[in-house]
Amino acid sequence: MKKFLNDPAHFVDEMLDGIYRAHPQVTYVNDDKRCLVVAARKPGKVGIATGGGSGHLPLFLGYVGDNMLDGCAVGGVFQSPSADQMHEVTKYIDQGAGVLYIYGNYTGDIINFDMAAELADIDGITVKQVIGNDDVASSVVGEEHKRRGVAGIFFVYKVAGAAAANMLSLDEVTRLADKARANVRTIGVALSSCVVPEVGHATFSVGEDEMEIGMGIHGEPGIGRTKLAPADAVVDEMMQRIFAELPAGNGDEFAVLVNGLGGTPKEELYILFRRVSQLFEERGAKVKHVWIGEFATAMEMAGASISVLKLDAELDPLVAAPVHTPFFSHIKA
Repeated sequence: MKKFLNDPAHFVDEMLDGIYRAHPQVTYVNDDKRCLVVAARKPGKVGIATGGGSGHLPLFLGYVGDNMLDGCAVGGVFQSPSADQMHEVTKYIDQGAGVLYIYGNYTGDIINFDMAAELADIDGITVKQVIGNDDVASSVVGEEHKRRGVAGIFFVYKVAGAAAANMLSLDEVTRLADKARANVRTIGVALSSCVVPEVGHATFSVGEDEMEIGMGIHGEPGIGRTKLAPADAVVDEMMQRIFAELPAGNGDEFAVLVNGLGGTPKEELYILFRRVSQLFEERGAKVKHVWIGEFATAMEMAGASISVLKLDAELDPLVAAPVHTPFFSHIKA
């Protein structure tokens, strides 16, 4: 293991200390650095919170900021935050209009977020939840409730954040966030493993000449392991599965996120997007919004994911809205 570390047991907390020192627009509550919140609150606005394990930056806490999220609870590397931590975040970000939880479809997160919502209810805070499940490789059509939440949650954050910034009600923010969730699909491909600092060795192995399409961001098994193929062929196989659920026809508009998993150069991500763009052009569809880079990683895993959101007149302006967070900024075109 080659990493810039002091004590592996302090990896998460020292990382968080660095973030707070670098970005004064975020702070923490209850003297717990794992309860990250915006420093400036807006009275009457719906609060939006997320949470999950560390090791995925900029997911989850990197999207706390202007016009996106208001708070985030983080756990250890690939570990869920506690219900108490999520509850503390909820109490801080509630400004009288209620709180929306947006998080990925993982058992530990569901249990702890449900408990936090129950604690918030005792405090008189109304909480609603939208659970991301965009990974098409993790379950079949008809069993979407079993699918993992991965990089496509970025679009759910963006839509919900813009809706809340427009001072819409909790019910309306929840409706729009859920609409985004229902219209986004993601599939990933891994070329290598990653190393959890406290473990000290690779969590799984991928052969030098192999790839695994559909592998999850914690190393969950994918659709199958095959020999490494040319980039265009890899994209064709990935997008075939997305188009099967989000058909792209003449005049349809989409937003696309090509996401690096932590160990893939940006140059390679643009090679992948080149083919994605060609496939939309062949169908007469338009890619209206594009983001390429690292948005949901798995430590230093080599690989990438492609997320596609189908746009309409309601979702498009919310996706296009400007945001500014410590890890992501977007100026409306």
